Amino acid sequence: MGKYLDPKADLTFKKIFGEHKHLVISLLNAMLPLKDDERVESIEYWPTEKIPKRTQVEKDSIVDVCCKDNKQREFIVEMQMSWTESFKKRVLFNASKAYVAQSESGEAYQLLQPVYALSFVNEPMHIDADGYYHYYQLVHQQNTDEIIDGLQLVFIDLTKFHPTSITEKKMQVLWLRFLTEINAHTREAPSEMLENPEVSQALKIVEEAAYTPAEMRAYNKFWDNISVAKTLEYARRQEIEEAQRTIAEAKAKTEQAEAKAEQAEAKAEQAEAKAEQAEAKAVQAEAKAKQAEAKAKQAEAKAKQAKAEADAKLKQKDIDVACKLKAMGLSCGQIAEATGLTFVQIESL
Repeated sequence: MGKYLDPKADLTFKKIFGEHKHLVISLLNAMLPLKDDERVESIEYWPTEKIPKRTQVEKDSIVDVCCKDNKQREFIVEMQMSWTESFKKRVLFNASKAYVAQSESGEAYQLLQPVYALSFVNEPMHIDADGYYHYYQLVHQQNTDEIIDGLQLVFIDLTKFHPTSITEKKMQVLWLRFLTEINAHTREAPSEMLENPEVSQALKIVEEAAYTPAEMRAYNKFWDNISVAKTLEYARRQEIEEAQRTIAEAKAKTEQAEAKAEQAEAKAEQAEAKAEQAEAKAVQAEAKAKQAEAKAKQAEAKAKQAKAEADAKLKQKDIDVACKLKAMGLSCGQIAEATGLTFVQIESL
């Protein structure tokens, strides 16, 4: 066993920063983006009734310390043991409630003071940004110097903190090393922490020997609750991932079915177009056939007319010949035999 308890637990975190004002002042000045003339000098803790209410899950996974300084600025310090997608919105909601609550005391709007939410996260934050330090504020999109400073949100991803890459911000590094390196397995604290008055005092506060058996039971119960909460959260995420996979598979099948339906529809349209083309060709062929039939009838009519005219001419020749033969005194029988005219036709001449 080590010499110290983990400072991230509810019991230890609140003993350090919820009972020793100068330590939370040191933490705020180290972690918040404050200018020299904005540094926190003194604080008062919020009364119990003002602290945001927690659900049972949040009670098991969130540690908080709330206070305000001599300038009436308000600070919400949280240790979030597990990350959820709704965490940022919950932090914004609580900070907004604290900001709005200032007006309930009858203060004019111009007297409203900023609210700072400082959140330490002990699991990887699923955000599209590098580094461990994430600072949010209301900034004009084009002119970034134009800021509405009512709400200031700082998220610190403890899992991405690497002190070897930081050469400045000594106190920030020391406090983050304290929160990330000190735990139940620590036998000896690093000399840099022991040499700093604030961090050294915090180390003494988390020495296991300073805690009663009842406090140790509460400490262990906190970590048991964290394990249960993480197990439940893991199971929930697995269910969500499984549901997402099912939805993705169903979506893929739907898209495939739609693609096949579109292909079938395209083929049907192509077949319909071919059928229309074939029908058009058939209509054209039928029209040509009718034209050919009409031409054949015209040709037949012309042939009949030509034959009739030829017959008429031939008949006229026979009549002319019959007249000449009759004038020469030939008999009707001889004329009929020579011309092919009937006796009646010959006698009528």
